[in-house]
Amino acid sequence: QVQLVESGGGLVQAGGSLRLSCTASGRASSSISGMGWFRQAPGKEREFVAAAGRWSDKNYAASAKGRFTISRDNAKNTVDLQMNNLKPEDTAVYFCATGSSLLPRDFVDWGQGTQVTVSS
Repeated sequence: QVQLVESGGGLVQAGGSLRLSCTASGRASSSISGMGWFRQAPGKEREFVAAAGRWSDKNYAASAKGRFTISRDNAKNTVDLQMNNLKPEDTAVYFCATGSSLLPRDFVDWGQGTQVTVSS
């Protein structure tokens, strides 16, 4: 099982940027097919944000395209999420996850989450 630790959340004004980082341990990230990010807002279900494969393949939710960029470093066992032009509706707990593909349904290991709050 992979252990995942997120960092980088915080409070930012609308239009601002944040960068989330996730470090994986217990398994080399080069052996993990998908590393990605999900989020859960209060009162809502957890939703997919973005995922990165072992090479250059990426998958983004419609809400993330054009504003968020996912990057993965297999040598460092990390996956980052650069979030630009943040909106109040991006407020959520963001979770790092790993899985067997880039499809949201295939993610099975989860971090504890980091809070992102965007003020208007």
